[in-house]
Amino acid sequence: MESVSSSAGEVIARIAYLLSDVVISVQPALRIETDFSKSLQQLVGEKAHGLVAKGLPDILFIRQNDDPLLSAFEPINSGRLVSVTTNSAILLPSIPHLYKLAQFPVVIHVSLSCSQSIDYSDISSIRQCGFTFLESETLQEAQDLALSAHALAIKTGKGVIHFFDPGNLSLDDPIVNESQDLIQKVVDWESVKESHTLKESQASLYADDGRLATITETAPSHNRGASIPPTAPNDISVQTTASHQSSSVGSSVRESSTDSRQTLSSATSVESTTTRPISSEDIYHSLLKIWAVISSETNRKYNAFKYTGPEDAQAALFIFGSTGVFVDQLEADAPDDLKNLGIITARLYRPWLASELLKEIPGTIKRIAVLEQLRTKTTKWGPVLLDLLSTVNSRSTPGDKILIVGFQLEHVESATALQALRGIYQNLHSPSPLQNLTVGRSKPFKQGQKTSLEKPKVEGAYWKILTQVFGEHLYVANRLGANDAGISSTIAASPEYGFGSLLARIERKQKFMKEIQEAAKTPDFATDIPRNWLSKWSLIAEDSAKASSLAPDVIARLAVDGSKLANQLLSSKEFFFDESRWLIGSDAWAYDLGNSGVHHVLASDADINMLIIDTQPYSERAAKDSPRRKKDIGLYAMNFGNAYVASVAVYGSYTQVLEAMIEADRFKGPSVVLAYLPYNKEDDSPLTVLRETKNAVDAGYWPLYRWNPNNEDKGEPNFSLDSPRIRQELEGFLRRDNQLSQLMRRHPNFSNSLSESYGSEVRALQKRKAKNAYGKLLEGLFGAPLTILYASDNGNAENLAKRLCNRGKNRGLKTMAMAMDDYPIEDLPAEENVVIITSTAGQGEFPQNGRSFWETIKGSGDIELSSVHFAVFGLGDSHYWPRKQDKIFYNKPAKDLDARIAFLGAKKLADVGLGDDQDPDGYQTGYGEWEPKLWHALGVDNVEGLPEEPAPLTNEDIKAQSNFLRGTIVEGLNDETTGAISASDSQLTKFHGTYMEDDRDLRDERKAQGLEPAYAFMIRCRVPGGVATPSQWLQMDAISSAHGNETMKLTTRQTFQFHGIIKGKLRGAMRAINRALMTTLAACGDVNRNVMCSTMPERSAYHRDVYEVSKKIDQHLLPNTTAYHEIWLRDENNKKVKVAGDAIVDQEPLYGPTYLPRKFKVTIAVPPYNDTDVFAHCVGLIAIKGANGRLDGFNVLAGGGMGVTHNNKKTFPRTGSMLGYVSTSNIVLVCEKIMLIQRDHGDRKNRKHARLKYTIEDMGVNVFREKVEELVGFKFEPPRSYHFDKNVDTFGWQKDEQGKNHFTFFIENGRIEDTADFLMRTGLREIAKLNRGEFRLTGNQHLILSNLADEDKPIVETLMKKYHLDNLQFTGLRLSSSACVAFPTCGLAMAESERYLPVLISKLENCLEENGLSQASIVMRMTGCPNGCARPWLAEVAFVGKAYGAYNMYLGGGYYGQRLNKLYRSSIKEPEILDIMQGLLKQYSLEREQGEHFGDWTIRAGIIKETKEGKYFHDDVADEDAEDEE
Repeated sequence: MESVSSSAGEVIARIAYLLSDVVISVQPALRIETDFSKSLQQLVGEKAHGLVAKGLPDILFIRQNDDPLLSAFEPINSGRLVSVTTNSAILLPSIPHLYKLAQFPVVIHVSLSCSQSIDYSDISSIRQCGFTFLESETLQEAQDLALSAHALAIKTGKGVIHFFDPGNLSLDDPIVNESQDLIQKVVDWESVKESHTLKESQASLYADDGRLATITETAPSHNRGASIPPTAPNDISVQTTASHQSSSVGSSVRESSTDSRQTLSSATSVESTTTRPISSEDIYHSLLKIWAVISSETNRKYNAFKYTGPEDAQAALFIFGSTGVFVDQLEADAPDDLKNLGIITARLYRPWLASELLKEIPGTIKRIAVLEQLRTKTTKWGPVLLDLLSTVNSRSTPGDKILIVGFQLEHVESATALQALRGIYQNLHSPSPLQNLTVGRSKPFKQGQKTSLEKPKVEGAYWKILTQVFGEHLYVANRLGANDAGISSTIAASPEYGFGSLLARIERKQKFMKEIQEAAKTPDFATDIPRNWLSKWSLIAEDSAKASSLAPDVIARLAVDGSKLANQLLSSKEFFFDESRWLIGSDAWAYDLGNSGVHHVLASDADINMLIIDTQPYSERAAKDSPRRKKDIGLYAMNFGNAYVASVAVYGSYTQVLEAMIEADRFKGPSVVLAYLPYNKEDDSPLTVLRETKNAVDAGYWPLYRWNPNNEDKGEPNFSLDSPRIRQELEGFLRRDNQLSQLMRRHPNFSNSLSESYGSEVRALQKRKAKNAYGKLLEGLFGAPLTILYASDNGNAENLAKRLCNRGKNRGLKTMAMAMDDYPIEDLPAEENVVIITSTAGQGEFPQNGRSFWETIKGSGDIELSSVHFAVFGLGDSHYWPRKQDKIFYNKPAKDLDARIAFLGAKKLADVGLGDDQDPDGYQTGYGEWEPKLWHALGVDNVEGLPEEPAPLTNEDIKAQSNFLRGTIVEGLNDETTGAISASDSQLTKFHGTYMEDDRDLRDERKAQGLEPAYAFMIRCRVPGGVATPSQWLQMDAISSAHGNETMKLTTRQTFQFHGIIKGKLRGAMRAINRALMTTLAACGDVNRNVMCSTMPERSAYHRDVYEVSKKIDQHLLPNTTAYHEIWLRDENNKKVKVAGDAIVDQEPLYGPTYLPRKFKVTIAVPPYNDTDVFAHCVGLIAIKGANGRLDGFNVLAGGGMGVTHNNKKTFPRTGSMLGYVSTSNIVLVCEKIMLIQRDHGDRKNRKHARLKYTIEDMGVNVFREKVEELVGFKFEPPRSYHFDKNVDTFGWQKDEQGKNHFTFFIENGRIEDTADFLMRTGLREIAKLNRGEFRLTGNQHLILSNLADEDKPIVETLMKKYHLDNLQFTGLRLSSSACVAFPTCGLAMAESERYLPVLISKLENCLEENGLSQASIVMRMTGCPNGCARPWLAEVAFVGKAYGAYNMYLGGGYYGQRLNKLYRSSIKEPEILDIMQGLLKQYSLEREQGEHFGDWTIRAGIIKETKEGKYFHDDVADEDAEDEE
């Protein structure tokens, strides 16, 4: 009975096994089998013999991210036949290898990767690499073409890529396995023998070793000019030469339309031979022979192209994608309206043989629909469409053209295939067909081109300029044989590979210089003349100008010498000259700067030039709606400070282009030339391009400039603005700006109103004027005096006092306002009218700036206030202390002050007023009743003609007036009279990643000394996914010493945070962070903040997938303002660097001028680990793994958030609501649209109600989901299944699927510091100095040393042991705990957190041990306030600061971070905390079920009620006193 096979992987793996010496099986992970690897493993297990290998073939199983094709070179160079089985994911990263492997008999079998639908773009993107490409559409074809691929590679010595869509073949019936007899007849066994005897020399990775597969032809020349007959099978040979000639195999139709073989013109009858590279015709000729054998043996016929359908068809589909559903529909029983439709497919995709395609297409065909299944398109028109367009136009005559219409093919279900065909057919036959319509997607069709296409006219202007300027000394690393460098698809490839090629080129130049030095000492030349000239050249080789000048003379002497050594040196004669080395790319490089080769080139400081061509027309700038925004490469490059940068436009200023290219070449370091070449259509005329360019340059959309950081050394400006119109307008603006600045300095009183035109207030004077000086200003005014004193922590009482002061003035009173502690209390008895407004701090305490005043009043018995009239108003929260015994704390400062002043003899103007946050309008309700009583008592209640009162300045006002986050930050930084900045600017600096703080431990002492608070700043970096290099770790460590308080904080958002940075060092710290290739922009503020990502040390490949998405989201949602660079990145002389000059007009395409209502947070979790608390953020993405073990897409959660105000039931924490599933390709767009809905619908009037969680709660989840779907243009899919089993970190060593090692350090509460007992910071610094692996910051404030090779592990372990970093002997409670910063630096903290939680845990550990819970993982979190930075509301047990030393206690959170907790006890201090916890822990140890977590137990045991939704957070709390207050 004949053997059969049922899968493509099985039949292909068997063919590869039989016809290879070595098979490289590429897998996502070694533990994850593919169809290929499973069959190969079976053959290995059976010890099956191959037909090619001597003995058993070698099977190499390699991970796909381990550069698998690199493993092919060693066996190839040993003369062994190599094949590869892989998915298409490796193709693009392997481009450098493919160009070399194409000249070897290598066969690569490619199963196209599949996420939502098959993607052929990996194939089309590498179509020019020199390989022959065969495509299989059925299971039988997969077997026959796999055999053909191996036979062809063996025969021609050229590489073959055989690809197929596994889904297209999966439903085919099983087929009979190939016969041994067929294989014996198809394969040229003489060529196999030749390949085994051929040994290749080792070659470098990038350098061209000149290897070409060639044909040696022998022909008698009886007739002059007779053409060479077809090549005989044994006429093909392989030679290794020094030639740099490229293979003719490629995408060019011209290569296949003419015969590239030479002719002989000998007049004699002697035989002559010629050797030449193998051509496209040679490949096809050999393939036809192979197919002829298969046909004769099996009756299965194959040709380069396959046409299926009526011979008189009027229309056809050319499908480059999954064909199965369409073929089934048309072959089975096609409906009448589709019976006249044919299908064309390519079995031989490359070389593209136009003549063979024309033979296959019926002459009746008038219209062809090209369906290309490309999920990643780098050009407007697909490659197959362009191939077909060129082909049909080459045979068409006027009046006989074939209309070509392009379609984007997506996944099409069998049930909808007929509908899809009809849609294609209708559009194809419409009078004006739409181009680029999508087939198989739910998105509405987009308008495309309505006319038939012509072949694009590629513009090579910049390439021509480069050639003119640098001539033969131009070296373009990534040109890859293209005819131009304008917008070729190969140039759109990632620049990393070109960068590597240039590095290899530089190394080769250094090697050549050493060879010259050696050659100058040898006697191997024919004469001594070359030696003398080589010595001269060697002495000046480092001086590029002199060396290039001498090079022609040296080359001439070597040529005359003629010796072997001279010829050897002449083979590399280009190195005698100074080359101009360039990378040429497109604007595709601008989408992911942090991960692209652009970044690497800049960071390398290498002398490499990049020409990056942008083709987006000015007229289409606003219509662009890509899921990824282009970033400003020029701005990015200038931030490095080591790069030459220019922005040019060949149709704007040709001279400026020349200057920029010459300057870039002369600059010793990285250079970036951004070149503009806009077009709307591929056939746009130069005039159209000229108009687009002029509009862009004139409007400032594309400014022309040059930036040379070396100019400063010559006394010249670094930045040169070359746009004439912008330069003129800039000069006028600067004149006006200068006049305005002088006026503001001369008239400070006008400063505030004048600066409003800049969009911000001028910083108020920080030192308050003395009371008597202020009194003099009031002399001469009529009306009674009124002194208003305030004590305020958060600004509410201060704002009320100042507003009251202004209202008093408008009523004719002589008013003044100041803080209570700034008032000379000895003057109080002489006052006539005094009003005191105070808020409530802590447990019924006075705010910081009122405590001294109160202590004096309270402790003094000899103050006589009988002549004083007074009134007191207090701000408090009646539910802040809900227990009965704590009711006395409500507005206690105001009530105490009112009673004490009355006791001292003062007379009340009005009874004490009490503002309550629980009232409908908060404290304004009580204040609205109290103020009229005050005016009535003072006799000014009926004043007419009062001016309209301006609305109070809000955060929205500050943002709107800030000129895109500039404000007066620069002026504030330059003010050396204070360590602070203005209140408005302190709101704006948050967007720049820094908060103004003060050391609260020093507040009282400094106040007693008459000093302002110890102001300092916190800086937070933005580190997407928390990944940093060892070098960056060292730089962060250095910043903490040079600029901060010598510690670092690893935050719960996976980033670095520095504290204690004084204002004078703030800019230096920012610059140092940028030099470390990090930034702080948008780390805080009303924008999207640092995007988090699960760390997953044991699954590195999967982590890399998810991590890349986190970076894309982070970059896409980044603000666009240039204010950050202007303010913080100064030069070495502390001069402000405006990287694009004052001509820049900022735009925020995503945010607008007022940005978001509140902060916006995105996180990604990868099941089963919820280590980033995915439910706690505005957008939570749950990664879904595909069948191949890699990232498939995400379940999308929206509306999570942690911020709460104590006892304000209108505020609550919320877990995210499930919206549905989204593919990876659409996730950035979805995140953007969610953010935009929040931007447009979030509450901008009440910041406590401004987070996305309230927007969704108010709007409803379904309505919100519909709004998102409307914006993105598709509906969410049902969520995919997932499972979380923890959200804490796994400590210690782990090994990933690649064999790399990872160690998770326990960093208690994220604080990196050295103490006398634990030199943690020093130890981590020493490990970083090894420069091994990478550092990953976790969402639980810990640290992972990742990607460590086995050989590096011992030295790391030695350092860990030396500094006790390997100590993990802690209780499960401590390992599962986390805390925010709180005191002493956080201005919002009400209680200790980071400094207290370790102490509390230590006091509980004896109890844990007594109850057998030492290793029990219980998630405990602590914060100093209810803002929730440590995400306490999801913890199993949490303590949230209420006042200093007092906390609210919460129980019942989910161990996996999936459930909110609930209030258990309010305002408890340490004795009560210990008592409660000890009782609960003992009960838990006795009652818990197997595997039951603490949070789950508290609910099951009835200790606490479950919080099912955020809006029920305040319901059914366990605190009895709290319930009484409701």
